[in-house]
Amino acid sequence: MERAEAEAIYEQGREAAVGVLLALSARIDAQDAQIAKLVARVEELERRLSRNSQNSSTPPSQDPPGAPERKRGKRSGRKQGGQPGHPGHGRPLFARGELDRVIDHWPERCGCGHCFSDEERNPCGSPARHQVAELPAIAVELVEHRLQRLRCPECGERTTAPLPVAVPAGAFGPRLEAAVATLSVRNRLSRRDLVELLDELFGCALATGTVDAILQRTAAALAAPYESLRDEIQRAASVNVDETGWRLRGGKRTLWGAFSEQAAVFRIAPDRHEREARALLGERFAGIVGSDRWWAYNTLDPANRQVCWSHLIRDFTFHAEGSAAQKQFGEAGLAIAKRLFESWEQFQDDGDREALIIRVAPLKRELHALLLHGSQGKRQKRTWGLAKNLLKIWPALWTFTTVPGVEPTNNAAERGLRGAVIYRKLSLGSQSHAGERMIERLLSVSQTCRLQRRSLFAYLADVLTAKARDDPVPLPI
Repeated sequence: MERAEAEAIYEQGREAAVGVLLALSARIDAQDAQIAKLVARVEELERRLSRNSQNSSTPPSQDPPGAPERKRGKRSGRKQGGQPGHPGHGRPLFARGELDRVIDHWPERCGCGHCFSDEERNPCGSPARHQVAELPAIAVELVEHRLQRLRCPECGERTTAPLPVAVPAGAFGPRLEAAVATLSVRNRLSRRDLVELLDELFGCALATGTVDAILQRTAAALAAPYESLRDEIQRAASVNVDETGWRLRGGKRTLWGAFSEQAAVFRIAPDRHEREARALLGERFAGIVGSDRWWAYNTLDPANRQVCWSHLIRDFTFHAEGSAAQKQFGEAGLAIAKRLFESWEQFQDDGDREALIIRVAPLKRELHALLLHGSQGKRQKRTWGLAKNLLKIWPALWTFTTVPGVEPTNNAAERGLRGAVIYRKLSLGSQSHAGERMIERLLSVSQTCRLQRRSLFAYLADVLTAKARDDPVPLPI
């Protein structure tokens, strides 16, 4: 009986020990899994901390402390400025017909002491010419239109003269309102700064509310031109598209921009969804879209896209800063991108598209092999996402080689948005939906005039003059 009890006690102890060991083993497994999860989390956070403008879409203004300086070209060792033997680019003298006035100055005394008389003013050669550009005293012309009244000798009623068609119904003329709009949207002056400038330069006293009313009237006159620009963009053979943040009373919105060679359209939308891209380009857009790889553009046919290689360089740079296979993947991608841009620069010089296609062909093969390797197996988990995405949109990497007017970058859209981004930072966005419509139209016309190398002030003056006369408003394109 004692032996049986001892064996029972031993068995219970053994079972208890096995249970403890199993519990400890399960706990260790759980801790190992948690540690692996935390290690992956730390690696992800470290990758996020290493994000900067050179390896991601982060703008340079948001680079964290300690971010590497932007790479610059090799210094030549020469001093700044014009180099010896470099032809000058001085201000040329204007022709006689371009001058407003010519003033002759005569010498009064010779170096020997002789004083010249009026009878001795006989030129002995061509005069030395010195031209000075100066602003005349500027003041707003204030005109009062008196609408006289006459009493009819037959019926006795008084009749008031109508305001002439060419005279604005408001208190300000079209050129003054065009100047206010130009200074606001193109030069990005705040309402207060604009009021001070008009008073100081032109002697014109305005209130900040008056400035806003002028901008609203200008935007209303631009309704038809804005729609014509949207139609032009939706018919274009190729456009570049990009989006950036906007604010409506402090809330998040998105400013979309589409740019062709001669037209620009801005549109403020609730978000960066693909439906907003379709609303901007139109459901039946058949041209080529240059853009980054934001998912909202994925509904577009890759054969009708050109993704930005500058963005790809940032992605490859990010991977090149990794380790092992990820580092090799990034460095190989950067080498391909470098040779691609060298081929593009050569095409910019010689214009030989067939030669461009020949130069790019081996790069396509190398990149395809690199992406296939980077998208296979769990070992490639760092590069899997980028490689799979590029293979999915493969034709969109090479459209620039065969389609005239398409470039390998989305720089046109980023340049077009730059002024709008500065405007947003200075104005903090819009305060109403009407304000959004106003800035959409003003920014669109402003950038369109810049693309066409056309005076924004002159165009707005023509639009507001036509509106005052109830004539058809001139379209920007």
